[in-house]
Amino acid sequence: MEALRLDGVEVVVAGTSAPRRILGPVDLVARAGERWALLGPNGAGKTTLLSVAGAWLHPAAGLATVLGETLGRTDVRRLRARIGHVGHTVTERLRPGLGCLEAVLTGRASGLETWFQPFTDDDRAEARAMLAEVACSHVADRALSTCSQGERARVLLARARFGRHELLLFDEPAAGLDLPGREGLLAAMEATAAADGASTTLLATHHLEELPPSTTHAALLRAGVIVTAGPAEEVLVDDVLSECFGLTISVARRAGRWSAVAR
Repeated sequence: MEALRLDGVEVVVAGTSAPRRILGPVDLVARAGERWALLGPNGAGKTTLLSVAGAWLHPAAGLATVLGETLGRTDVRRLRARIGHVGHTVTERLRPGLGCLEAVLTGRASGLETWFQPFTDDDRAEARAMLAEVACSHVADRALSTCSQGERARVLLARARFGRHELLLFDEPAAGLDLPGREGLLAAMEATAAADGASTTLLATHHLEELPPSTTHAALLRAGVIVTAGPAEEVLVDDVLSECFGLTISVARRAGRWSAVAR
């Protein structure tokens, strides 16, 4: 089953003198259970591609099919409820005073508040269990805004898991984290991969060091187009990454984790 299919997708935004294409044309297929990394320099189109995959942006050209639904021919509100999001854009949308437990509960329908959904004691117990699994039990009754960046990232991961979403989108979830925070987040992501084996994930990042070992596929973007895409071990190599970033890069892999340095 295909979780995501992009056929000739282009995204266009208004410019000062004329519309400007910021993504595409892009062709990409992510199948159920695959775990994709999206890498590329600033402005490559990673976040824009995630916005299309999350049904927040409609393509100006081409077809985008997400979880079997084609954008422009489906109710995106129902579709978004099947997709989990982790990233700073989610934090910015959530009410600052929202408690961490309530933030996790909003993941059931990928909403921003809990007041329009009925939750049982079992639901709340499950949400607390999700927080425990990402090492965030201690913040359950605190406001999300009082948490560290690492804690917020892990709370959002628990939120995405609580909804049992078929597609999980990570937009630079480790941005701004220190080393312990990044490693704690990656450990939680790996635990999620083991527990939710059927979920398809797309992770956008600038750094190979932020990729979890469970990554199966990778797509490299530059200037809004895909340079190459395929199995991670074929894409995350010296010559392909060097072409994408315009820099001579040496790639290493140790204990399932990638790293890259300029040569």
